[in-house]
Amino acid sequence: MTVGEILSASVPMVRTLGIEYLETTAERAVLSLPDRAEYHNHLAGPHAGAMFTLAESASGAIVVAAFGDQMGRAVPLPVTTEMAFKKVAMGDLTATAVLGRPAAEVVAELDEGKRPEFPVRVEIRRADGAVTSEMSVVWTLRPNR
Repeated sequence: MTVGEILSASVPMVRTLGIEYLETTAERAVLSLPDRAEYHNHLAGPHAGAMFTLAESASGAIVVAAFGDQMGRAVPLPVTTEMAFKKVAMGDLTATAVLGRPAAEVVAELDEGKRPEFPVRVEIRRADGAVTSEMSVVWTLRPNR
C-alpha cells in the first residue's frame, strides 16, 4: 500500500473530506482538498477546520514517508502546531509539506536513545497559486519502551 492509501484507510476524517494524496515521498508530500459546498464557511470557501485537516494530513504523510521504517521502534506524534491564514481560500486547495531537518539527523538521534523533534512546514495554495495558509508542525518520534 502507498502512504496515501495507508493514511486514507486509517484516518476517517481524510475520507470524510475527500482529501487526495498526489505525492508522498520522504522529501515532500502534496495533498489536495476538493472544493465541496458542504465544507464551506461563511465566505463560501473551505472551512478553517477542513484546511487544518488538509495541512496536518500533509505533515503526517511526509512523516510516514520519511520515517515509516522506524515505526517498529518509535511512534510519530505531533508536539505543537501553528497555523497562519494569509489570504482567503476559495476553490480546490493543495497542501505541500516539507521536512525542516534531514531525516538522517532525526534517525541518528533516535539511534542515540533520544526522543528527536523535527519541524514540518506546510503551505496551502489556491488553484491560482496564491498561498492561503501556512502551518508549522513540530513532530517527535517517541521511542517504544
